[in-house]
Amino acid sequence: MTQKTCILVGAPVDSGKRRRGCLMGPDALRTAGLGQSLRDLGHAVTDFGNVQPTPFEPDSEGQTLHALNETIAWTKALCDTAQSTSEAGFPIFMGGDHSLSAGTVSGVANYAAKVGRKLFVLWLDAHTDFHTPDSTDSGNLHGTPVAYVVGKDGFEGFPAVRNTVPEENICMIGLRSVDAAERATLQTTQIRRHDMREIDENGIAKPLAAFLKDVAAQNGLLHVSLDVDFLDPSEAPAVGTTVPGGATVREAHLVMEMLHDSGLVTSMDLVELNPFLDERGRTAKLIVDLAASALGRRVFDRTTRSFT
Repeated sequence: MTQKTCILVGAPVDSGKRRRGCLMGPDALRTAGLGQSLRDLGHAVTDFGNVQPTPFEPDSEGQTLHALNETIAWTKALCDTAQSTSEAGFPIFMGGDHSLSAGTVSGVANYAAKVGRKLFVLWLDAHTDFHTPDSTDSGNLHGTPVAYVVGKDGFEGFPAVRNTVPEENICMIGLRSVDAAERATLQTTQIRRHDMREIDENGIAKPLAAFLKDVAAQNGLLHVSLDVDFLDPSEAPAVGTTVPGGATVREAHLVMEMLHDSGLVTSMDLVELNPFLDERGRTAKLIVDLAASALGRRVFDRTTRSFT
């Protein structure tokens, strides 16, 4: 197993939605033993501490988007941090709500461009997060980061995306809560998307293996964004956007072991953990276990599958 320099980056972002609690996510993952679990696998681990947003002004009166200026400030700070930590090792961004990925993915994309490689993104989530600030009905910006990183319009005030992620380089797995507007928009894109019905019918390994094969063929960097609600809420209750019918623990571990076997993952988000909603740290521990699987923990060693 290739040893990595893992950099834990706290991103206590709680501005992307109205329900509070995700700001406690980074410390919950630390308490659940993320760092030690990775050290036990032989990786070097450093804790970057928690990122702070850049200075921002209060939102204007009548603003319909929730905490717009704060989310913009987080995006700026995390974009810079994601690029610098990617240059230093394997960053793991501990969230925080999913709006943080606007910053992390754009920063990792800047790093990929700097080293002359393509960035691919695996989006493990019940939602597509493909709204724009103009199209969202809820006003919650945690539903917009994918639209931001592919370069869609409507993100006035946000930092310009210097290196957009091509639509065909994004693969979404676990979808089961997609509104009509997002569905119609996604059908005009080249984003790969696999909902839970498809997974129930054909399994989770097949679409992931096809995506990994393409990443390997193009010598890409792979960023994995894991939302707690990718999992079924019976397994992972500590999330504010519970959607029944998610991935089982077995399916999630299979995904993570396949990711490790591929050797392609270069950065990761762990998002939407709300410890206030957890049951004695159950969800935090599960997310730690999944991250460890992605970095080499397994029950038995076995011959790994080639994706080249």
